Amino acid sequence: MSTIEIPYVSKPRPDTGLVNAKLGIWLFLASEVMLFGGLFSAYVLLRIGAEIWPEGVSILNVPLATLNTVVLISSSITMVMAWASLVRRDINKYRFYNYITIACGLIFLVVKYFEYSAKLHHGLFPSESTFLAIYFTLTGLHVLHVIGGMLVLAYLQFIGSKMWNTDPARFTGRVECAGLFWHLVDLVWIFLFPTLYLM
Repeated sequence: MSTIEIPYVSKPRPDTGLVNAKLGIWLFLASEVMLFGGLFSAYVLLRIGAEIWPEGVSILNVPLATLNTVVLISSSITMVMAWASLVRRDINKYRFYNYITIACGLIFLVVKYFEYSAKLHHGLFPSESTFLAIYFTLTGLHVLHVIGGMLVLAYLQFIGSKMWNTDPARFTGRVECAGLFWHLVDLVWIFLFPTLYLM
């Protein structure tokens, strides 16, 4: 029985200069930008049309959000270091930096849990105001993306890393694609933080 090889898995496509996985992740990230862009646009239109709008500083915990911003930016750095370690063919350093990236994601979620629980404890539910509805929608969707990114990174840390022994170039490409998604998650937070918490 003959096997059919899928083209452009490790070698770049002649038409785009990208491997299939990287082309796919860029298209997926474009759809994510449209999703969050639509929600940001709705926020702007609702805020412009509102007669009274609460300041995020008065309702939200800016110090905790600042901590989360630092944590996510740090996780982007460790994600790059994990990928760079694979480029240098050092799987042990990759695992070290990937662990740190996953840990940063976990810290972000724990901080977000305390922030959400404090709001709910004080009766600040999404149904209380348009601002809180937008806050919980945007940050909740972002939290789901953080969880999804962490699951992918955990897969690549454990089960998926077996590919390193058989096809290191392909595994490095997978980590790069996961890193691109993780950077988008961080970038969305960099827009969410000032938009919701500081303005």
